[in-house]
Amino acid sequence: MTKYCRINQPFTLESGETLPSLTIAYHTYGILNEDKSNVIWVMHGLTANSDVADWWPHTVEKGKFLDPEKYFIVCANMLGSCYGTTGPSSVNPHTGRQWWGDFPRITIRDMVKCHRILAQTLGIKKIHEMIGVSLGGFQAIEWMVTDPEIAENVMFCATDSSCSPWLAAFNKSMYMAISTDPSFGEPRCDAARKGLATARAIALISYRGPFAYNMSQRDDDKNPDPFFHRVQTYQEYQGEKLCRRFDAYSYVRICESGDSHNVGRGRGGIQNALKGIKANTLVIGISSDILFPPACLKELADAIDGSTFRVMESDFAHDGFLIEHEKLNAFMQEWRENRAKHPQDD
Repeated sequence: MTKYCRINQPFTLESGETLPSLTIAYHTYGILNEDKSNVIWVMHGLTANSDVADWWPHTVEKGKFLDPEKYFIVCANMLGSCYGTTGPSSVNPHTGRQWWGDFPRITIRDMVKCHRILAQTLGIKKIHEMIGVSLGGFQAIEWMVTDPEIAENVMFCATDSSCSPWLAAFNKSMYMAISTDPSFGEPRCDAARKGLATARAIALISYRGPFAYNMSQRDDDKNPDPFFHRVQTYQEYQGEKLCRRFDAYSYVRICESGDSHNVGRGRGGIQNALKGIKANTLVIGISSDILFPPACLKELADAIDGSTFRVMESDFAHDGFLIEHEKLNAFMQEWRENRAKHPQDD
């Protein structure tokens, strides 16, 4: 069940703009123990929601790395989303109308500020384990640099310490697709549906990569139409599917937050910022990920003292962390066992 944290006072963004109030949607699983030492905080990706069990199959289960019988698991819907946290589809209390295209730009640091507010509201001063994947990894890295004492252990997967030119190029291509839709800018939830569908099709190329496409979308040799490829209908279907659950304005604002990501901004550079992370750290790259190649994750791990780096073999590229849950679970359990055998020195 979705829970809500409501802050009835202005929320100042990194840009200096202010939201009149703030609502944070979140889910919890399990029971918080007496000394509040069993918290796992999960940060989700671009179009996911706070219900981890919904978008990350077979992870919030007994015996898995998000075991609700052992841990108190928290996941907050990110700022700017359309799944309950304040975003473009929210009503601006000053106007009485939904924000839509008037919703201000937000940064990863703004998202982290929301996480910190929620943690304070829940009375959580220490997180046993923080987990950030993809855009959620941007937030986890930023939070760990902002407040190095917040978590004892942290896992970053399929992510990076800043927005690469490669990622920014994909984002810009998506903005171009959305902005060409004549209805973009109209104050309604279904504005720029065609543009959003096209943007999603562009994104999927970066999420799945050539191995996954060539493995799952091969054409039948008996196909009589030389111009038809089954992958064409797959791209259309995935675009339409997203349009049924997301809006173009949230999509643009969240992607723009990714553009803003640079953990070294104003901190003497990325390497200097990452030196501040002292938690037990696991960094996981995915062998076929073209959005965040393993080399990027290796560079991230090398910049964090004492971190552990692993590469998960998968043909599913960036989406491998969603699909290869058994492999990911094995990495997580091994990491925890090694921590238990070799506790970090105080």
